[in-house]
Amino acid sequence: MSDVSSQKLIVPALGGLYANATPLFETILRLAAGLWMVPHGAQKLFGLFGGGGIEGTAGFFAQIGLQPSVPLAILAGLGEFAGGLFLAFGLFTRPAAVVTSIVLLVAVMSVHVGNGFFAQGGGFEYPALWLFITLYFVFRGGNKYSLDAALGRAI
Repeated sequence: MSDVSSQKLIVPALGGLYANATPLFETILRLAAGLWMVPHGAQKLFGLFGGGGIEGTAGFFAQIGLQPSVPLAILAGLGEFAGGLFLAFGLFTRPAAVVTSIVLLVAVMSVHVGNGFFAQGGGFEYPALWLFITLYFVFRGGNKYSLDAALGRAI
């Protein structure tokens, strides 16, 4: 991670702000990334928020060629639901980010990439953005405002 004190800033007076605010904004981004995943997992696992539950998700997976569809529907739902919660709270941050990244990568490659770029047409723009955000936390970890840090785990 780059240290603001080692950078030649255009406005040096902002160095303290950057140094102090970065961990807070990383935490907000981690919370958003994780919490945005949870409802998608709830759709797949429990049929909440207009989702199809395991049966509907498995049916969709089978339709697009993801087999075995039922185990994959369960894994995708758990990856989004539990992985999202773990990521949001910064507990087992890197493994949770790996799981959510895999789910997002599969979604991008199997569902969205064929629809082009723009989200309005079902394209990969939006899920790929979240993929890159979750990948950031694979490499960054949870930072000092995470349960991992509170438990003395590697941040």
